[in-house]
Amino acid sequence: MTTGREVNDMSDRHPIGADVIVLGAGSLGSAIGGTLAAGGMDVVLVSRRADHVEAIEREGLRMIGDVQRVVPLWARASCAGLAPAEVLVVLTKAKDTAAAIASAREAIGPDTLVLTLQNGLGNEELLAAAVGAQRVVTGRTWIGGQLVGPGQVLARVVGKQTIVGECDDRPSARIDALAAAWTAAGVPTQASDRMTSVIWDKLLTNVATGALAAVTGLGYGDLYAVPELAATGQAAVREAMAVAAAAGVRLGATDPAAVWAGAGAGLPADFQTSMLQSLVAGSVTEVDVVNGAVCRLGARLGVPTPVNDTLVAAVKGRERAVTAHRACETTS
Repeated sequence: MTTGREVNDMSDRHPIGADVIVLGAGSLGSAIGGTLAAGGMDVVLVSRRADHVEAIEREGLRMIGDVQRVVPLWARASCAGLAPAEVLVVLTKAKDTAAAIASAREAIGPDTLVLTLQNGLGNEELLAAAVGAQRVVTGRTWIGGQLVGPGQVLARVVGKQTIVGECDDRPSARIDALAAAWTAAGVPTQASDRMTSVIWDKLLTNVATGALAAVTGLGYGDLYAVPELAATGQAAVREAMAVAAAAGVRLGATDPAAVWAGAGAGLPADFQTSMLQSLVAGSVTEVDVVNGAVCRLGARLGVPTPVNDTLVAAVKGRERAVTAHRACETTS
């Protein structure tokens, strides 16, 4: 591995080979990529945040949370000049998936696995249409990440599960190899032949707290301190479970209260959900592929989703307010 300064000094030497390229290395991508790099993998973080990239190239990625450390690794603003990686991890927002994968063609070779760890439903199909279904594998992670400054990430990896598998739920040697390699590098990862259920189980976690935190502006500590919010979050999960049952999805989770409790387990009181992080950054959220996906599928299957409908509407209102405020700041 190189030091942060060596990375900076070598910035004009292309192509860069890597075990893992993280496309969309924001909070979660930095937490995962930094942990893998600390475990000995060659990792490139690709982020549109110029200040984040510059700080990592200059000083390395500063990780706080489970372990305080500075991790040297590559960081780039795009995939231009990157050699194909063994694994391209896609962690962009869902709305950016199609454009992001189109921009990453250089980093995708004949044997590259394109792994989505994104929230919500539908990203696998978008990626398959762009690069071929045979290259795409899927996963979900319960790792927590929050950027606290350029080149600095609060990472919660210890005790947090990551599950990967084929999109069609079949077992495969390449998934077993991926899970073993990541586990050895410090990201505990399990291979699964039931990814449809896993994707829905993670969706339930996001449904439980994501929109509520975005609407209220509360971190996990305050979110869990309000009984009415707990009741609302569990009601949203209950609706999602009913939609999953109507769709024929066999869930691992069966108790909305347990999903609610598990969503914040092990995270600090001031930790923010990804939807709230998006609003704080002045951006739109992924509510359309989380709660919104539950609403759309519920409507098609005849399952009422009034709680999720209301949460989607409220988050859309917050997005409108945040983006309008940002526009005013830009023009003032």
